[in-house]
Amino acid sequence: MRCMFCENPATVHLTEQVNGTKREVHLCERCARERKLLPHPPGPPINLKALLNLLTLTFRGQPAAAAPPTRCPSCGLTPAAFKAEGRLGCGADYELFREALEPLLERVHRATRHAGKCPARVRAATRAARIEALREQMRVAIAEENYEAAAAARDAIRALEAEGITG
Repeated sequence: MRCMFCENPATVHLTEQVNGTKREVHLCERCARERKLLPHPPGPPINLKALLNLLTLTFRGQPAAAAPPTRCPSCGLTPAAFKAEGRLGCGADYELFREALEPLLERVHRATRHAGKCPARVRAATRAARIEALREQMRVAIAEENYEAAAAARDAIRALEAEGITG
């Protein structure tokens, strides 16, 4: 169906019935707004989570949190640009937009800290250094006759050595 005024596709359909007479009006959104038949579009969406956080902090007597930054001073990235592109502009953005990023990272990765893989030789060197540190702790614990601490260190060494065999 076409708009009665401009021939664009009609998206607003009004039916009026007065004294048994039915009258239909078909308008596009622009013409309906010009004739004040539709309210103006709503403003920007409300961040309900931030609003509730603000109210909670205010009613608890704590100072309200500072407003989130609007632009990165290093690269100029805005929250809207990040939402649109899905990419950060520089390393400073991680800290600057932390409040917005943490829920996103939690939802996408189920964590907010990187727990990825590292090269095998780095893992082996780290494991060897940890084993050596535990051996030193065990020697000190034996010298002090603290056998519980020595046994705990021994068990940790065995676990790390077993991990090295399988991993």
